Amino acid sequence: MNRDNHYETAFEAYLRSRGVPYVAVDEAKRSVLSDGASIKSLDFIVSSPGETWLVDVKGRRFPSGEETKQYWKNWSTRDDLVSMAQWEELFGASFRALFVFAYDVLGDRAPLPEAQLFEYRGNLYGFVAVRLSDYAASARVISPKWDTVAMPTAEFRRIARPLDAWLGVGPAAGCPKE
Repeated sequence: MNRDNHYETAFEAYLRSRGVPYVAVDEAKRSVLSDGASIKSLDFIVSSPGETWLVDVKGRRFPSGEETKQYWKNWSTRDDLVSMAQWEELFGASFRALFVFAYDVLGDRAPLPEAQLFEYRGNLYGFVAVRLSDYAASARVISPKWDTVAMPTAEFRRIARPLDAWLGVGPAAGCPKE
């Protein structure tokens, strides 16, 4: 995890507040596989009842854009998809890759009901997640130059679930004082 990234530190605080066991991965350098190929590091390994998640946190604003408000931005890079699929293969059948979209709520609309938002350092975050397999099946290229993909908004909203549901936990009352 990148401790300078407020989305990832908010996600870690969220996990702590709910008592969810996790390992934060040092992503300062790309990992190297046994064949010498590099692979993008994942952010967290998170344990929940019946599942262990390989998590890549995607920080986004809600809404994004200055003049034209855009909601439900869910873009990723093709490298993210390939790397997370490789991590699933390396860890084995009992581990599943999960994209967690950490939305920093900036306006009066939010990706989740108010009771499911998480306060961290004066900001509100809505954590929603999509399994890599579902995301990859619906992702479409949005920029060949930047090699980015995204799910169509309607499909993303249909498939994405509050992170609490994936982890089998209920909402907590924000982050404990540091």
